[in-house]
Amino acid sequence: MATGRTHRPATRSRGIPEATVARLPLYLRALTALSERSVPTVSSEELAAAAGVNSAKLRKDFSYLGSYGTRGVGYDVEYLVYQISRELGLTQDWPVVIVGIGNLGAALANYGGFASRGFRVAALIDADPAMAGKPVAGIPVQHSDDLEKIIEDNGVSIGVIATPAGAAQPVCDRLVAAGVTSILNFAPTVLSVPDGVDVRKVDLSIELQILAFHEQRKAGEEAAGSSDGAGPVAAAGRGASASSATATAAASASASASDQGPDGDVPAVMPA
Repeated sequence: MATGRTHRPATRSRGIPEATVARLPLYLRALTALSERSVPTVSSEELAAAAGVNSAKLRKDFSYLGSYGTRGVGYDVEYLVYQISRELGLTQDWPVVIVGIGNLGAALANYGGFASRGFRVAALIDADPAMAGKPVAGIPVQHSDDLEKIIEDNGVSIGVIATPAGAAQPVCDRLVAAGVTSILNFAPTVLSVPDGVDVRKVDLSIELQILAFHEQRKAGEEAAGSSDGAGPVAAAGRGASASSATATAAASASASASDQGPDGDVPAVMPA
């Protein structure tokens, strides 16, 4: 089986827009669910609804793949699963290292969706000597002193950073110097990388703050629609208090993430 260090996805060379690339995993998830139910074909409207996009956008996205479906029949589910998987590079083996095995890093290591989507957790790495040798998800944690050798030995090109914010950039620099060209960053900080290195950032506190904004807006709309003369003021006050509490919780989550990450399973931003 091919490894990630010797094969790269063809999306850029074929001119597929980044926005389309970002939607391909959504289509693949919906198609996989259909495949598991033995559904042979699907219309653009049905698939678009399952993926949460409009059908015109879906048809445009699929045109970049050279897939146009059949009028009156729709798209062949199994073929699309294969086509999108190939375009995303999921028909290959992608060894991944996770650096920072706190609560979040351990949850990521235990996430069962990696293997089924072509990603193999090749190593778990942490700077704490007390963690060395301890098994997490059946994989012994290795010390960060050996990071470069681990990457070379396993042919790793994708790294996941789940460290505190202060450690993230030095870890990133070492990953890049060792040959890693794609990084998924869970640390609450912006990483600086050279050209040719791709970074995807997952910030849980930002997502919570965005939800707080929407909660505040909904509370304001409810207050404006109240017919009670004193109601709008009181309701607005309650909405502000609620949004402040939510924002405080978001800030607290951010502080927690900068330590070891939230307890529990993989966050909802990961593929389902």
